[in-house]
Amino acid sequence: MPSVFGDHMVLQEGRPVPVWGTAAAGEEVRVEIAGRAAKTRADRQGAWKVTLPKLGYGGPHTLMVTATSGSKTFSDVLVGEVWVASGQSNMEWPLSLARNPEKEIASANYPGLRLFYVERKTATTPQLDCNATWTLTTPETARDFSSVAYFFGRELHQRRGVAVGMIHTSWGGTSAEAWTSRPALEAEKKFAPILTRWDGMMQGYPAARSAYETAHAAWEVARDSAKAAGTEVPGEPGAPVAPDDPNRPANLYNGMIAPLLPYAIRGAIWYQGESNAGRAYQYRSLFPAMIENWRATWGQGDFPFVFVQIANYLERKTEPGESSWAELREAQRMTLSLRNTGMAVAIDIGDAVDIHPKNKQDVGQRLWYAAERVAYGNRATEESGPLFASVTYSGGEARVRFDNARLGLKTMNNAPVKGFAIAGADYKFVWADARIAGDSVVVSSPAVPRPVVVRYGWADNPECTLYSGAGLPASPFRTDTRPGVTIANE
Repeated sequence: MPSVFGDHMVLQEGRPVPVWGTAAAGEEVRVEIAGRAAKTRADRQGAWKVTLPKLGYGGPHTLMVTATSGSKTFSDVLVGEVWVASGQSNMEWPLSLARNPEKEIASANYPGLRLFYVERKTATTPQLDCNATWTLTTPETARDFSSVAYFFGRELHQRRGVAVGMIHTSWGGTSAEAWTSRPALEAEKKFAPILTRWDGMMQGYPAARSAYETAHAAWEVARDSAKAAGTEVPGEPGAPVAPDDPNRPANLYNGMIAPLLPYAIRGAIWYQGESNAGRAYQYRSLFPAMIENWRATWGQGDFPFVFVQIANYLERKTEPGESSWAELREAQRMTLSLRNTGMAVAIDIGDAVDIHPKNKQDVGQRLWYAAERVAYGNRATEESGPLFASVTYSGGEARVRFDNARLGLKTMNNAPVKGFAIAGADYKFVWADARIAGDSVVVSSPAVPRPVVVRYGWADNPECTLYSGAGLPASPFRTDTRPGVTIANE
């Protein structure tokens, strides 16, 4: 049986539970837990799968799998909430490198919060298994686990009082196409440039590798000669992109998502996008396609998918301008049009000099707020900060209205409202004066007597001070649809 089945695992409550593995062809297999049972026979290739009826919260249980040739017993099995956590380095970022690591690690002692850490693996075809085991949350197991996944799981565990299983499968520096299956990418013409580019590199890899090895051998000779002569060592030639590169389309889907299918889950959390910022317009289609791909192959309907809108980063600009990162955030916000999606805004907790901000506590908590509404139906919860709803122009002012502002709008500690830029028909943006009026912000500037467009947080690292009354930051937005800097990038 695949490693996702093991001692200490968490099975999803309230959904049919698939259990699968291999046996001798035609062998009968019976699976039983908590008085529920199902049986089947392995097919000609030895594959078998049963689906257990829905289970209620509780445990510990024992899962028994019995076949003619033997049996397996999995102990300390809990029934609770199972979430997949995936993305790139900000999801991979361990608890040991988060804010206040010593305190957080020392308090990481939750027997009802179970962790499953999928080992990094690339593959050109979908894999049946991965290298990972279920562990109880202790200071030793949590320190290297995803800090975002841990803080999200902790919120869920404490607030709902049920067992939680977090399946962490992420890889730093990777793009969304690597987490999407090849058939899903081939099904959309917009993604043809991605596949064409990579297929060309892979076809040329043998020759490129041979040329690299020749060049590297020559470089080694030149390096040794330079060291002997005390002269400057020449630059080392770079290796070509290999077939096992983690950014190759579908490589991570095959190696780190496919082995989990179709394990019963409640939903997924996602923190990624930085690696696709240069192709933000493409991400408008790519990101939703990846989500729909996971939902289709998991076979559990439109399960909740909650993601982080990437944080602020890089040097602040003194004048408003264009931004690929702002366009990526826009693409993420547009993905909320998909059913059962939620977004955690992180525009206020980034780090200008570190792409990996240490404050993962607020990220995990904000993901939980979104999940509480999307997955658990708590409509009293604001699932994100204020989202742009509409704008009207009158008397030299722009009035911007927001959704997700039931408790009104505010700044922290009565600070000035910052982050708004305004322009007239010439599209020459200036930082604007802004004031809060209920669920709206009134924006103006003496330099723009007839405003026609408003932007907020439109920069790599903007200064944004607008929050909902509940204390969640407003998402960056723009009221125009002018072609951005990444529109031609494929």
